[in-house]
Amino acid sequence: MADFAPLPRVSRSPRPEPLWRHLLGEQLRRRRHERDETLTNTADRAGVSPQYLSEVERGLKEPSSEMIAAIAGALDISLIELTSAVADELRTAAAPASVAVSAARGAFALAA
Repeated sequence: MADFAPLPRVSRSPRPEPLWRHLLGEQLRRRRHERDETLTNTADRAGVSPQYLSEVERGLKEPSSEMIAAIAGALDISLIELTSAVADELRTAAAPASVAVSAARGAFALAA
């Protein structure tokens, strides 16, 4: 019978990874502010209510892909530009945790 060596525990970051909807909202708000636009102006062009846009910007709503595309269009940015910017922020925010996990995974190999 083989002996089993316990695997070390990977310490989790005390700070959880941010949610996609929070980073999306921050990115939309930043872009809107860069254009010096009000919620009402952007919401009108996107075909949504100012309240809905506000909730999206605050990360309270999980918008559909159609809504994200409409809001991006109202801000004159492409969907790929917006999603890439959000993904870059997510990658940056998650980097410390993912580095620790990948380092721990690479340290051990199991043999049959």
